[in-house]
Amino acid sequence: MSYFRKIVVSAAALLALTSWSAQAKEFRLGLITPPPHIWTKAAEAFGEELSEASGGAHSVSVFPARQLGNEAEMLQQLQTGALDMAFMTVAEVSNRAPELGAFYAPYLADDIGHAGRILRSDTAKSMLEPLPGQVGVVGVGYGMAGLRQIVSRGEINSSEDLSGLKLRITPFTPILDFYNAVGAAPTPMPLPAVYDALANGQVDAIDMDAELIWVLKYYDHADTIVQSDHMMFPMLGLVSAKVWAGLSEDDRAMVAELMAKHVDSTIDSYVEKEAGWLEQIEGTGKAYKKVDASFFGDAIGEWNAIWSEKTSSLDALRETAASTQ
Repeated sequence: MSYFRKIVVSAAALLALTSWSAQAKEFRLGLITPPPHIWTKAAEAFGEELSEASGGAHSVSVFPARQLGNEAEMLQQLQTGALDMAFMTVAEVSNRAPELGAFYAPYLADDIGHAGRILRSDTAKSMLEPLPGQVGVVGVGYGMAGLRQIVSRGEINSSEDLSGLKLRITPFTPILDFYNAVGAAPTPMPLPAVYDALANGQVDAIDMDAELIWVLKYYDHADTIVQSDHMMFPMLGLVSAKVWAGLSEDDRAMVAELMAKHVDSTIDSYVEKEAGWLEQIEGTGKAYKKVDASFFGDAIGEWNAIWSEKTSSLDALRETAASTQ
């Protein structure tokens, strides 16, 4: 049975008693990313193609930049059917589906292209199957942002220099565990607050991908950029399971195919552009350091020990990573 067929069956079974007399025709799709972001552009392209493919029967209104709330709030809206769709970090979903936390294993991916191959694997796709029953959403496919880097207001020469620093993170457990192991003071913070927080010293450093470091000019208030590439950052194309249950089988197939196509397109975008962003960041004249896994010392082993007990997917993902190098 194909993955899309499985999610049609599982979501429909979960919500067999839910009555939806009319199919949704004007979908609302939420994101936290700003309008120029690759994810937002992919969402808009998905909406345009869905409208065209459905002969204008369906449309998608895209709400970027947290217009509909933060990701936790949007996920709640998806669960109730108040929101139809979202492009959302796997980070937020992993707060409710811990198996997905395995994607954040430090240095699971060797580089940005390898990260894409892992996300396109059958192993990754199989991890979406429990989401309708577990979280109340249908995951149609993966996208991603770039690998994670560190931007610091101070000089960074070793991981010891991160000790005690207020370091902005995306609010989810795997990255919290990682920076606790490093010895930093991880500080969850929404994306719109990051620039000012770094500028005024509310945080000492940030964990961020190259696109936003460059496009949103986080380097303006940095003394050091550490290109560590230490963690991948996947994204999911999600449909409310309640909304999904109200769609015809043909509409489910159309939505799933087109949304999967456009979230997947973000992988190609990052593979193509990541090196250029990093080169531009390095060219800003800020102290720029390239490091590998040895930079973080024992922290990686500590993270692995914690998460080998939290998820059964880690070994399978490591095997997939090894086979797709």
